[in-house]
Amino acid sequence: MELDERKFRILQAIIDDYILTAIPVGSRTISRKYEQKLSSATIRNEMSDLEELGYLDSPHTSAGRIPSNKAYRLYVDRLMRQVPLSVEETQRLHGHFDRRMKQVHAVAQRAAQALSNATSYASVIMTRPTQSTVLRVKHVQLVHISPGVALLLLITGNGLVKETLLHLSADLDIDDLYRISRILSERLVGCKLEDVPTALAQMAGDWHEQSALLTDLLEGVRDQMDVPQPEVVVGGGANLLRYPEYSDVEKARELLAVLETKDKLLRLLEQGSELEFSIRIGPETGLPETADCSVVTGTYRVGNDTIGTIGVIGPTRMQYQKVISVLDYVGRTFAQILRDSER
Repeated sequence: MELDERKFRILQAIIDDYILTAIPVGSRTISRKYEQKLSSATIRNEMSDLEELGYLDSPHTSAGRIPSNKAYRLYVDRLMRQVPLSVEETQRLHGHFDRRMKQVHAVAQRAAQALSNATSYASVIMTRPTQSTVLRVKHVQLVHISPGVALLLLITGNGLVKETLLHLSADLDIDDLYRISRILSERLVGCKLEDVPTALAQMAGDWHEQSALLTDLLEGVRDQMDVPQPEVVVGGGANLLRYPEYSDVEKARELLAVLETKDKLLRLLEQGSELEFSIRIGPETGLPETADCSVVTGTYRVGNDTIGTIGVIGPTRMQYQKVISVLDYVGRTFAQILRDSER
């Protein structure tokens, strides 16, 4: 048995209707709303064939059918048509962004908010550090904590903060730390993060008066010079509670727990990180907690650097066409702002 044109039409109608209503679809609904030229009996026969082929499931509580994960995969691969955003939708999305923003984290937060508001699903954004925006020192400061204790703050151009607690001479007061902070800023601002230990070692050799302090600084920052790890920003997790798929409290709790677990979110996003767009449905997501979800991701670059993967998590009856269009617009805006900030 094969999928002929009529079966394709009926399957698409069932998927479209179920995405909108979350109500199992019967033959009468298809006949009335989509296929007026076909009788209910003919549609029932076609639906039986589609169920036999694995594209439809029959809930025990209803005579109607619902699409299977196999049906959604066929829909995404062969039946879905991308829908362009309206002028009003693009204006609303544009309003979330401030092109004067320079920090990757701030842009990611705005992008996550824009995605979740526009789709009514949960949004997840993974930002990757790049050489040009992460590894240069923008601000240096020694903060007095208590006599003999200070905090060294190194802040990079994209807002990454490196904090090191130091035990110093009790003779150094707040004024001394301020004066030393100014000297450190003169030498370290603009320096690559990975070059900070070398710069401090050179300063210790030249500045004999504070060589002990600089040696302490050097020892303190060595462990902070590791390569920054990807950051994850989540938006609109509570949106998922609107959908009947997550009315079960335990299922909702497990899904929301995933959104709070960085390692699991990275697994969801990194699976599609080499593709411009990736759509994973149900078990394809790779996590048991998201077996009833779909994850749609887009990857964006600045130059040769992958700057981020942005994604949407929602029920498998997701409005895929709209999600792809929103991801495309938000991702391109996200990348453009970061390109502008580098210039």
